[in-house]
Amino acid sequence: MKRFSNILFVADDELEASAGLDRALKLAHHNDASLTVVDVVEAIPKGMQMGITAITPEELAEVAVSDRREELQTAVNAARERGHDIEVKILVGSIFLEIIRQVIRNQHDLVIKCAETSATLTESLFGSTDMHLLRKCPCPVWLIKSSNRDHFKRVLAALDWDDGDPNKIELNNTILEIATSLAMSESEELHIAHAWEFIGEDIFRSQRTNATAAEVDAMILEEEKRRRHWLETLIEGPGASYKKAIDYLKPELHCPKGTARQAIPTIIKELDVELVVMGTIGRTGIPGFFMGNTAESILNQIDCSVLALNPPGFESPVTLDRGSPI
Repeated sequence: MKRFSNILFVADDELEASAGLDRALKLAHHNDASLTVVDVVEAIPKGMQMGITAITPEELAEVAVSDRREELQTAVNAARERGHDIEVKILVGSIFLEIIRQVIRNQHDLVIKCAETSATLTESLFGSTDMHLLRKCPCPVWLIKSSNRDHFKRVLAALDWDDGDPNKIELNNTILEIATSLAMSESEELHIAHAWEFIGEDIFRSQRTNATAAEVDAMILEEEKRRRHWLETLIEGPGASYKKAIDYLKPELHCPKGTARQAIPTIIKELDVELVVMGTIGRTGIPGFFMGNTAESILNQIDCSVLALNPPGFESPVTLDRGSPI
């Protein structure tokens, strides 16, 4: 897969031993992509009193930026010696805002970041900066859990019913393309999941209709067949760019009845999935419409790496105008 051409890696405190940086380097190499390593230094308020020191807040910020740049340059030198061309940037401000502005300015097509860890977070939750990026970043975001091995043993592509919507169709195809490519590069298992519900089941089973239990069961079985046929047709389409990879990987299909927010986390836990590739929202062209409730619910229940994609036409609420609302 050569989908990504301009990758942004967000530095962490242990950059020299970072599994995330190794992942970014490998992906940049396989995609023949440029790689930028970025870190954000918190802005120092201009009115801050510096006590007995003679340094101004602006000068202190310059020192902090210089020191951090030197640290990053040292950390990436080993990679540069192996032939990787890496640009280092230090930004000043709010972490998630400056990362997203960097994406917008330089048209990055992928952000890779190690997921936040904190004593105040449970293992199944992503931190504040992570969630801001997932909700508002205009390009795909790959959050890597530090507990994951160098290789992902099981990759899961989570797909949503497209209803014939061209944006959803494109998003599902992109999810499959990326998931199959990663599974191929890892030489590991690929799983594909689609959770579905039979709308109105409770009404049909109530006394308000004349449907018998057997008739309702038959309708549900028919819906299950329809969903599985849709899933099989989607992945086996002869024109799909990932068809050869699908044929080689022979992925296991999962088509459970139930809500995605319940079924997808259950599959991830039962299979011990290490990377899930999924979409974040189902609506487009609405600035400020960050993330669907279903996607957010799933993310708050899982403990694995996530590569999240927005549908075509997604508009980030963050702009280069620092006075704009978010």
